[in-house]
Amino acid sequence: MCCRCKGGSGKTVTMKHKDVMKFSRQIDYGGITESCLGVQRVGNDPMAVFHGFPETSDDVLAQWVFGGCQFHEIARTVMGQVRWPMMWLQGDPCNGKHLAGLQAVLLKGTPVRRLELDGVVVGSAWSDADADYCWLTGILPSDLSAPRAAQTRQVFERMEAVLEQAGLGFLDVVRTWLYLDHLLDWYGEFNGVRTRFFEERGVFNNRVPASTGIGACNPQGAALVAGALVVRPRHRNVKISVIASPLQCEATNYKSSFSRAMELEFPGRRQLLISGTASIAPGGESMHRGDTAAQIDLTMKVVGAILESRGMAWQNTTRAIGYFQDMRDAPLLADYCRANGIQDFPVVNAHAAVCRHDLLFEIELDAAVSA
Repeated sequence: MCCRCKGGSGKTVTMKHKDVMKFSRQIDYGGITESCLGVQRVGNDPMAVFHGFPETSDDVLAQWVFGGCQFHEIARTVMGQVRWPMMWLQGDPCNGKHLAGLQAVLLKGTPVRRLELDGVVVGSAWSDADADYCWLTGILPSDLSAPRAAQTRQVFERMEAVLEQAGLGFLDVVRTWLYLDHLLDWYGEFNGVRTRFFEERGVFNNRVPASTGIGACNPQGAALVAGALVVRPRHRNVKISVIASPLQCEATNYKSSFSRAMELEFPGRRQLLISGTASIAPGGESMHRGDTAAQIDLTMKVVGAILESRGMAWQNTTRAIGYFQDMRDAPLLADYCRANGIQDFPVVNAHAAVCRHDLLFEIELDAAVSA
């Protein structure tokens, strides 16, 4: 069900049956194959998304699961012994009775080293001729009873500690995922802790990572759970650059410490990592309050403008997650794609709270092209 997509071009392959829709997009470079698998539930069986996953557990770099925490243990049983990093997320608005789908990134062609924290696999590290890489997933605080601000600090420090196992540091982080339980209650407090940590580590003097910050709880009951993508170049022909959004201001303008996008330029390919993006005007204010279709329209135009600014298009998308305050609105994204000629869009939809009470939709996206 995978397709071979040189540098991210090509077609997403989909497969449907009564309970799930699966799709995969594959990138080949330097004898290595990287692919993203998405599985969306379309029927009544929530466990159907796990049947046949993974085909080979050694290939899984990272996995996200979107749905009620009550399914967590039985899902791990269905998948067998989970020897890869996994992040389970139940969105703040979700009643926990449904399971929307999963997404996983897989790698073949080079050895992958697993990194552990308290006996749990939370990272995958690998290398090629161009760089050393690490994907962190499911980083939890050390003290789940601590105040939320303290748990946030612990998460960043524990990310740093795991990276040290791979010989990497926090300044090598190019993207983060930060899922906060009841995000709308304390997003400002979280941002303050993140900003202070970034200041201490010199992040603002280096490059501010791309990021997604979403409201979702986790089975462990922590205030937040986090992940990161980390890249350290091996030579000067690898360039990592912060990319501005043509249609939005920098998030740091309203005290949120992330970049709109990050570009990784290798000798044979370019990869674009677009942060979680929502219906926000150039001045930073929310737009189209109460109108999900209009918010989707503006958000997709913003993302499309970032793609175009880097010589890419929707067909170069390798991975996307759409976050909805109300999952009944998810068909509106499919409507937008049909109306705008976006075919075989590799997106998994999740039930979650966006970082402002008046934002109903957010999307994150990766894309790639041959250099």
